[in-house]
Amino acid sequence: MSDSPTWLPTPPCAELHLHIEGTLEPDLVFALAERNGIDLPDPDVAALRARYAFTDLQSFLDLYYENMAVLRTPGDFAEMTRAYLTRARAAGVRHAEIMFDPQAHLARGVPLTTSVEGIASVLRTSEAEFGISTGLIAAFLRDRPASEALEVLEDLLAMEAPIIGIGLDSAEVGNPPSGFTAVYDRARRAGLHLVAHAGEEGPPSYIAGALGDLGVERIDHGIRCLDDPALVARLAAEQIPLTVCPLSNVRLRAVPSLAEHPLRRLIEAGVIVTINSDDPAYFGGYVDDNLHAVREVHKLTDDELATLAANSFRASFLDDERRDALLAEVEAWRTRNVY
Repeated sequence: MSDSPTWLPTPPCAELHLHIEGTLEPDLVFALAERNGIDLPDPDVAALRARYAFTDLQSFLDLYYENMAVLRTPGDFAEMTRAYLTRARAAGVRHAEIMFDPQAHLARGVPLTTSVEGIASVLRTSEAEFGISTGLIAAFLRDRPASEALEVLEDLLAMEAPIIGIGLDSAEVGNPPSGFTAVYDRARRAGLHLVAHAGEEGPPSYIAGALGDLGVERIDHGIRCLDDPALVARLAAEQIPLTVCPLSNVRLRAVPSLAEHPLRRLIEAGVIVTINSDDPAYFGGYVDDNLHAVREVHKLTDDELATLAANSFRASFLDDERRDALLAEVEAWRTRNVY
């Protein structure tokens, strides 16, 4: 273990791979269900928690979408977002680029304006209230038609939704990035940033496809790149960041254990790696929990932790002034100065 002082166990960081719907803790699920008069299939919080044992990505997604049913009003989305930022502040997060799934809410009759305004109402004041600058990314569901994603994107643009980029998530296997080229071309023309999930359960070719077909700026997950040495070399040479989620990878059986996680191999290969929590309410930990876990299991030094944190700010879509200020905070942590 590192000799980091107890008052600052992990460095300040950015969180770049975070699904806001994946921060719905069981307690909040039940509170929102009661508020909205929704009957849940589980009798209590303990019973719901007991279902958080997943065999693969799809088994998680089934519960993830089921719990979303409690989100009905802008206030519900705002409360969920506020709860995340409160916990993120305690984790040392100083910047967060937050994904949300507009199609998942539209599919159950929740208007686009409800989810967007509810989340955005909290993000507008996140830096003043929580000390966390934020950006919102609309993630499209790759297991639904690309034409639907394009229609939702057009609606987001028409309403001038405060999004900084788009992503691609949900069930990966059998849903390659190539089907979404028109969506990404439209987002590029609109000046939005581009990211996509690839290489979590899907093959390395999905990572290459996200880069070549979609033109993404960073890859969410990407751990399967190690199955293709040429792809690893490309990621390292072009400094394309990966937003890696160690506890998520273990919980979803993408890797057998944290000890077998390829984090160290990615670092040694020169790939730009960032550490994130993905869906922390479901996967056993927020970003500080992920950092603590990999530090202990992979014997990371404080310098290596600081490098991971610096990577997170460099891989973000921040402006130069804010990025430089946050990198200075990381260096202060590295040298044990108070920032």
